[in-house]
Formats: sequence, structure tokens, C-alpha cells
Amino acid sequence: MIVKLIDVAKIIRSKNSGPYELTLDVIFKDWDMYDKVIKSKQFNKHLIAQLYGIDENDVLGIIEFLPAKAIKATIKRKIASGSIGETDVYGAQQHAPLLDIEFDLEDI
Repeated sequence: MIVKLIDVAKIIRSKNSGPYELTLDVIFKDWDMYDKVIKSKQFNKHLIAQLYGIDENDVLGIIEFLPAKAIKATIKRKIASGSIGETDVYGAQQHAPLLDIEFDLEDI
């Protein structure tokens, strides 16, 4: 079974985590899909690095937050918030690459 993240998530968002980092939040609609995505181990540093065109070392962490049915990924910003050339001071428009994620949950 292939599922699109946008279909199983209630909220997909991004925000600053200080001037040099972004946090990407995915909050799932239900426990079943949250559990399946977690068990699949497909939401990982490699995926985030590919989506954002960054080195895996720049994916600072991925946290599974059970009480909220959420996964949080923190990455280094390419340009610090508010710097010359930076286009999203609040980091609120950086979640778009997450919208195209698909997970293969066939064996989960």
C-alpha cells in the first residue's frame, strides 16, 4: 500500500528553530498511520536530506513525539533567518518538499 503523506497527515508545517535551524512538523490524523510510518523507518535523515538538497549531517535530528502523533525533523538553514538573500524569515514556507512524500507500507 502506497500512501501519500499529505493524505495521512493532519498538519504538515515548518518553522524556525532559532535563526540557524528549521523544524519540520508532521502531525498524523490517526494512530494507525502514525504507527505504520514509524515502523516503516522511511521518514529518516536520508529522506529529509534528499528532499532539501542538504547533507545528512545537516539533518540535526528526527524525533518521534508519541503524545501528539507527530514526527519532527530539525535541519540547518542554508541561510540564517533575516540574512541578506534569505526569503522566509519565519521559516513557515519550507514544508513544501514534504507534501510529495509517499511511503510504501505494504509489509507493515
